[in-house]
Amino acid sequence: MPLTPDHGYPMLVAISSAVAIQYAGFKVGAARRKYNVKYPTMYLPESDKNAMAFNCVQRGHQNLLENWNRFLILLTIASINYPRLAALGGLLRVIAMVVYCNEYGKGKPENRRKAAFGYIGMLLNLGLSIMTAGGLIMQSM
Repeated sequence: MPLTPDHGYPMLVAISSAVAIQYAGFKVGAARRKYNVKYPTMYLPESDKNAMAFNCVQRGHQNLLENWNRFLILLTIASINYPRLAALGGLLRVIAMVVYCNEYGKGKPENRRKAAFGYIGMLLNLGLSIMTAGGLIMQSM
């Protein structure tokens, strides 16, 4: 299937996800300066008075990194046959990435749940990816 102009939408979403990941990284850098956390320290021990505040920012970024490849794979596969729907699901997930980063970064881990709506976009792209793969398999039968 050749690329169409509609395939530009999920491409822009993928690019925006890279910006969201970088934004989360900048927040970690700012927290490192604020709480004087030197490299290569990844997390502060619980005994440190700033542990919860810093660790939430760091963990938020780390979680986005841990899930980014899955997001990009599903976005890519889903966009083969359903570029606009894939872009919509991806955009929902990217918005949730920013919400997750901001809310978790407030030092209250339970705040991360405010970004749970992003799973709707992820599930949409999972379903579209399954439909794309299944459609290709069915063509060979």
